[in-house]
Amino acid sequence: MNNQFKLKSDFVPAGDQPNAIAGLASGIKSGLKHQTLLGVTGSGKTFTVANVIAKVQKPTLVIAHNKTLAAQLAQEYREFFPDSAVHYFVSYYDYYQPEAYMPITDTYIEKDAQINEEIDRLRHASTQALLTQRDVIIVASVSCIYGLGSPEDYENENLKIKVGDFITRQDLFKKLVSIHFERTNADLTPGSFRSLGNNIEIMPTGDKALISISLEISTDNRSRISKILKLDPVSMTLLAELEFFFLFPAKHFLTNSSKKKAAIKSIRIELETRLKELKKDGKVLEAERLKRRTSYDLAMINEVGYCSGIENYSRHLSQRPKGSPPDTLLSYFPRFFNHHR
Repeated sequence: MNNQFKLKSDFVPAGDQPNAIAGLASGIKSGLKHQTLLGVTGSGKTFTVANVIAKVQKPTLVIAHNKTLAAQLAQEYREFFPDSAVHYFVSYYDYYQPEAYMPITDTYIEKDAQINEEIDRLRHASTQALLTQRDVIIVASVSCIYGLGSPEDYENENLKIKVGDFITRQDLFKKLVSIHFERTNADLTPGSFRSLGNNIEIMPTGDKALISISLEISTDNRSRISKILKLDPVSMTLLAELEFFFLFPAKHFLTNSSKKKAAIKSIRIELETRLKELKKDGKVLEAERLKRRTSYDLAMINEVGYCSGIENYSRHLSQRPKGSPPDTLLSYFPRFFNHHR
């Protein structure tokens, strides 16, 4: 696994760039929290920052003010660091309508959103890269400061698949479902799997390749993993034969069973408090609507571990104190990153 930033370019620093690179790198290493690089359009600021990254050798977050600029910067950094993990992290909504409630007519308008599956895959690829290697550059929009699931839960609730491991088809299915993969008989999409005889095909969330797991009955009548293949999902050509594969969850918001029980209890306590406040203010319809909606969400969380709008319950799921900030993409960076932000 590569863990070192190696800058590749036909250009060399010129003009004021060498002084800027040295000054910025020195400031980061000495712990300065804020530095500003000045330069007109076309003066080579991206190249200058790329040289700083190569000198400092730390995971880097680049925030752009829109998706188009972020995509452009991501491509430039991929060219500067072809051997490192350069990822693109932006909002995955193609369309978003927030939920609304009009108590006068008791009208509830459900949240409606259309998620871009490719951008969702890129978001998972970003968080997975941050948790598995050091030479990572994430180019993001302001979506990176919005709430995201706990990195500890995301990293811990995983599935390690290894050739030679003994596991039945049903147990493998249960483990896949427990990390929010969905079974399908149709074409695979990220976060889904299907069974074809003794072969189980999985489409990971952060990759474009398909993982095929072959099971066979051993001499002692037990089911074991005999082969793990990485395939092109369109042509089904072999890309690699693996000895093991590490599968991250299909969703960022998740939690284990003990935390889930505590979260449900905590949500119910907050619900009761809020219902009393609404009824005291004479807002009976609002209270009834809140009760119905929250009860439905709790039932979904209890049964499948997920619900629409689960980010609204992130504080309870990650057991954070009231008023504390949520986890964001910044939480996925290694701890030392915060010392040089």
